[in-house]
Amino acid sequence: MPPPRRRRPPPPRRPRWPIRRPRRHPPRRQGARGSAELPSFAAFGALGRALATRNARIFFGGSMVAWTGLWMHRIAVGWLAWELTHSAFWVGIVAFSDLAPAALISPVAGAVADRLDRVRLTTVAQGVIACEAATVATLVATGQMRLEYLVALELASGTAASFLQPARQTLLSGIVPRADLPAAVACNSLVFNVARFIGPALAGLVIAGFGVAPAVACNAAAYTLALISMHFMRVDPAHRRGHPSTGSLWGEVREGLDYVRRHPGLGPLLGYAAMIGVLLRCVQELLPPFVERNFAREAESLALLTASFGVGALVSGVWLTARGRLQGATRISIMSGLAQAIAIAGFAATGWFPFGVLCATLIGASASLHGISTQQLAQTAARPEMRGRVLSLWGMITRACPALGALILGAAGEAFGLRLPVMVMVALALLVFAWGLSRIKHIEASLEVPPG
Repeated sequence: MPPPRRRRPPPPRRPRWPIRRPRRHPPRRQGARGSAELPSFAAFGALGRALATRNARIFFGGSMVAWTGLWMHRIAVGWLAWELTHSAFWVGIVAFSDLAPAALISPVAGAVADRLDRVRLTTVAQGVIACEAATVATLVATGQMRLEYLVALELASGTAASFLQPARQTLLSGIVPRADLPAAVACNSLVFNVARFIGPALAGLVIAGFGVAPAVACNAAAYTLALISMHFMRVDPAHRRGHPSTGSLWGEVREGLDYVRRHPGLGPLLGYAAMIGVLLRCVQELLPPFVERNFAREAESLALLTASFGVGALVSGVWLTARGRLQGATRISIMSGLAQAIAIAGFAATGWFPFGVLCATLIGASASLHGISTQQLAQTAARPEMRGRVLSLWGMITRACPALGALILGAAGEAFGLRLPVMVMVALALLVFAWGLSRIKHIEASLEVPPG
């Protein structure tokens, strides 16, 4: 007899209702210190990544307060120098006093920022700036301010700022992941330009209603608050110091200069930025003579023009922050020099104030594009142990080069008026742009490497 057939078990009955399978959520993104990214920032793309950690929000909040006070201080001191002297040359000297110390101190300050605790160095420098602003406000309020006092105090503030810049900027790598560093650099510049818009507007109102002293006193209060905010940050010890001291301070300064000089991308990029800073950035330091001589206006118009620079810078900063990537930054840095030269030529040539405001907005936008993209490239390309020294050179360029240009333009303005010297500087800047354009491919190949 054949063996009995085995019956196959009936297939399982499928339920008539849909089965809900558990969703697999992607892991929450970790910040610089392991804190999870906040969901509310996810919709903002690169800006959200830059603000994802508690440290970043404290850092950028303190920066906003400090820089708002700084712009109020700059407007007030520039107007005070013009009231004391009515000389474009002496306004240039006061601007030079604030910015020039970077020429001598920045390379040393960068080496110091790589050796010392950056949080403590930032705190001390902010305290010095707050004390300087309080002293200026007191002397003005009591009627004891003299031009030589103002120059000496601005020299002290500029010296402290030369140490503050590399110390504070190098902390960015410790509050965001390396992949988000370009977005954090753009966010940092965005905060600066928001303050550049708010600060002058507040300064114009305060100066018109209460005088110079209260506007400067606001800067003292702002830097005091920024100083206090540093105590709430929790920065990993690995990011508080670049490296232990390995030799003499001067030897490390020379090492940083040689590193930039020999780098195939950083050397030409920072050289281009230095020449543009001397020839074009100086116009923003001599606004009081432009306001009174070219436009025949008062302090309120000075604040409006400075705020216009801030509006342009803010728009371009928002765009670069949302862009959030490194590729194309070299082309933006070089081409923005051409745009800045054209806008400055229009600003110097006109006597019609509305057109001057438009040109000021374009100057602010192009200068912001140049500054943010250059800093993105420098921050990302520099080796960690060299980052403080590289950023100190960038700080020297952004402070000492405009100071030198302001000194030259102020002296030439006394002899020839402001329009002719500005046009000569614009023509020289066009030659610099042609040189930068010829080097653009080599710089791109060296610097535009995606961060790991």
